[in-house]
Amino acid sequence: MLLIIAIISMLFAVTAYTIGVFSERRAKTLNNKHVIMFWIGLFFDTLGTTTMSIISGKITFNLHGVTGLLAIVLMMLHVIWATFINRKGSEKQKVKFHKYSLFVWLIWLVPFVTGMILNM
Repeated sequence: MLLIIAIISMLFAVTAYTIGVFSERRAKTLNNKHVIMFWIGLFFDTLGTTTMSIISGKITFNLHGVTGLLAIVLMMLHVIWATFINRKGSEKQKVKFHKYSLFVWLIWLVPFVTGMILNM
C-alpha cells in the first residue's frame, strides 16, 4: 500500500510541477495558478519521497539520493521565491521567473528518472 501511495504521489508531483513550469512559460509571466501548481508539486514530491524513504528504510548517497536532496531543496527555494515574486515582485521579475523554473524542473527530473530506472 505504501508503494502505491509513493508512486501516485510522485506522478502527481511530476504532473503538477510540469503543468506549473510550462504553463508559466506559455503565459510569459508568473501568476497565482503557477504558484499553486508549484506548491502542489512540492507537497506530492515530499510525500512521495518520504514514503519511499520509509519503504526502503534508508537514505542513500548515490546519484539518485544526492540529486533528490538537491531537487527538493531547489523546489522549496523555488516555490518560496515564486510566492514572494508573485505577491511583491515587479512585472519584470514575474516575466523572467520562468528561466529559474525551467532550471529547477530539469534538475528535478534527474532523481525522478533515476528513481524509476534504479527501481524497475
